[in-house]
Amino acid sequence: MPGRPHLFHPLHPSPAVSTRRLPVYILADVSGSMQGTPIESVKSGIRQLHRDLLGDPQAIESAYLSVLTFSNSAQQLVPLTEVAMFNPPDLVASGSTNFGDGLRLLLESFDREIMRTTAEQKGDWRPLVFILSDGAPTDVDWPVYAQQLRERRPANIIAVACGDQADVEVLKQVTEIVIQMQDMSPDAFKAFFRFVSASVKQTSAKVGAVADGGSITLPPPPPGITIVP
Repeated sequence: MPGRPHLFHPLHPSPAVSTRRLPVYILADVSGSMQGTPIESVKSGIRQLHRDLLGDPQAIESAYLSVLTFSNSAQQLVPLTEVAMFNPPDLVASGSTNFGDGLRLLLESFDREIMRTTAEQKGDWRPLVFILSDGAPTDVDWPVYAQQLRERRPANIIAVACGDQADVEVLKQVTEIVIQMQDMSPDAFKAFFRFVSASVKQTSAKVGAVADGGSITLPPPPPGITIVP
């Protein structure tokens, strides 16, 4: 019959056939201080993370990846994408550290991309977020968005203080889980992204137990990376 509406929009599949996703966001500082070895190491680490997840059946089934960056402003380089279709992005370091814009974009991405639980369907699992920063914010708005993240608690967030110049106290205002990585060498970043991969795999395997507001248990961090008390 002409004009008859479709039962389901193609972007929102039937709850009977949809799979609950584990959204994984990487929010990376790409300001000028990350130029050279650090930014190349982050790019290499994201490629390694992708390869590791491709080899894990549970991660392929449930994990979706997104990459966001912040410098003078924030960008979402890769929207939330299933592991099998993910393409690691190129990263270029320059500019200042507009941390607030990165947090703002992260919150907007949650609102835009995360499927909520309703009476008709189960929504996505609680997102897993890794924030990397090697310095202090150069903007004045970041406390507003940090407070929103603390109050809303929309995700399990792990913040990573990269190097001696990273402001741990700022990151503590975003999340209780802050990791200090003083070594900025390629091997240190490689070890960190193996830790990210292990965290995603572990969460994927236990995803039912940490859904909809539960906390997570992180795997042990590698040598040279400490969890800030």
